[in-house]
Amino acid sequence: MSARAVGHRFEDPDDPPADPESVARRIALDLLTAAPRTRAQLAVAMAKRGVPDDVATQVLDRFTEVGLIDDAAFAAAWVRSRQPRRGLAPRALARELRDKGVAEPVVVEAIAAVDRDDVESTARTLARRKARASVGLPTEVRVRRLAGMLARKGYPSDVALRAVRDVLAEEQLDVADEFAEQVADQVAGG
Repeated sequence: MSARAVGHRFEDPDDPPADPESVARRIALDLLTAAPRTRAQLAVAMAKRGVPDDVATQVLDRFTEVGLIDDAAFAAAWVRSRQPRRGLAPRALARELRDKGVAEPVVVEAIAAVDRDDVESTARTLARRKARASVGLPTEVRVRRLAGMLARKGYPSDVALRAVRDVLAEEQLDVADEFAEQVADQVAGG
């Protein structure tokens, strides 16, 4: 008797096909064990494996009822982890959540938790880090590169330009402070 691969499991070809509800539960549990998932992600995985829509809905409803699927908790955790770690602005975070099938009201609620000061601070941190690589380039090139990087991470233009302006101003102050220290050392020494 030979076994055939079904998904990532092996079944005996003489065994009757698995009950669709059992298959749906197994798919959901396997995926949820690996990482948190949205309801939409689980529904797509079930559809790819041929689970009928009505059975998938029934299993997903039950998993939601018992708390194994919680799109609001998923979205909140996603925002808490991705905003500081990847430096993404609320607009980019919202796009990622929508791509994962999170409903718009849940996306709006999760994004509302992002503090405006954190967004500004993260934009400055990213600009500061990227600015180091562009020292020596003309100012307009640096501004364009830094603002472009922040725009790709979803920052609105006013936040991006303010962060770039602040970072470049900090650099100017650092250069002025260094120069003042050098002059003071020369005056003191001689």
